[in-house]
Amino acid sequence: MRVAAFYHSLVSDWNHGNAHFLRGVVRELIARGHTVEVFEPRGGWSRANLQREPGGPAAIASFVDAFPGLESREYALEQLDQDALDDALDGVELVIVHEWSDHELVRRLGAHRRAHANCRLLFHDTHHRSVTRPEAMAAYDLSSYDGVLAFGEVIRELYLQRGWAERAWTWHEAADTRLFRPIAGERRAGDLIWIGNWGDEERSQELHEFVLEPVKSLGLAAMSHGVGYPQHALDALADAGIRHGRWLANYQVPRAFARYALTVHVPRRPYVTQLPGIPTIRPFEALACGIPLICSPWHDSEGLFEPGVDHLVARDGKQMAAHMRALLADPAMAAELAARGRACIERRHTCAHRVNELMSICAELGLDTTTHNPPREQALEDHP
Repeated sequence: MRVAAFYHSLVSDWNHGNAHFLRGVVRELIARGHTVEVFEPRGGWSRANLQREPGGPAAIASFVDAFPGLESREYALEQLDQDALDDALDGVELVIVHEWSDHELVRRLGAHRRAHANCRLLFHDTHHRSVTRPEAMAAYDLSSYDGVLAFGEVIRELYLQRGWAERAWTWHEAADTRLFRPIAGERRAGDLIWIGNWGDEERSQELHEFVLEPVKSLGLAAMSHGVGYPQHALDALADAGIRHGRWLANYQVPRAFARYALTVHVPRRPYVTQLPGIPTIRPFEALACGIPLICSPWHDSEGLFEPGVDHLVARDGKQMAAHMRALLADPAMAAELAARGRACIERRHTCAHRVNELMSICAELGLDTTTHNPPREQALEDHP
């Protein structure tokens, strides 16, 4: 099957977690023998910001080495008129377009679908804008789309209830286990690592309660990585004794996890208060790497994980500190928790599972998912 994906970026994951999942899905499709072409806008904000990040240009240059077989085709919307778009998609059977795409691109892709009966067109929503910016989402013209891939059941229901789409499927993110896996033999660098962006003050209070204050009270050796940290956040990290390592390339995360005893997940507030059942990509990746995970409260309404078995949940900062202390004091308990979390990912939440789900959706839409290329595995080199 020939597949085209229009995403904000394949190459850059600077404040762009969707790139993590996209890479894994594309690699899985290619490994099965499908032909995939990814389009990303020239001058997109994620790639532009990565260019300004220390180590960013080197990360962009080394993308092919980090992800062999993956590449993207940049486009300028003003040059991608209807004829050019139709030519670019000649023979493509499945098109997936991400919700960070320009409204005009979404409209032109809909026009392409109307003129090409053999093509199927899906809109992919992986953000909280359906509840935080509904007017922006309602402005997308999805009238010619075959459906929506929503990364949570609550978002799927919103599209149907609000009449934004006639068909929608729940398609959670998942871990690319070709990349996210336990790394043995790393020297321990500290107790706790938190990888995440500060971001728009959507969880500042929660980060203080569930990360900074427990780390400070326990005197832990801790590290954070991410972008979007204002000066007051950097000052708070320093006050808690947490080192800040700025942006970290996604392919370096497994090795970073291997150097610490545990990690935490603190969801942004919209996922706690308005979008239950959506953990976003970080817990999938942490569990896949076999590191013990503690979460601040979120309602796993879709039963993706088993709290207390695959990961621990802290109802408040005091319990977070207690969980941290217990895991650090009992390596056997920590190892058992990590092993169960890893097993949950392997059993249910890999990119291979999601591609299986995508193939079922394609079959439901009448596509022939037979591959014409021999399946192949892609090697992934370890990166320091």
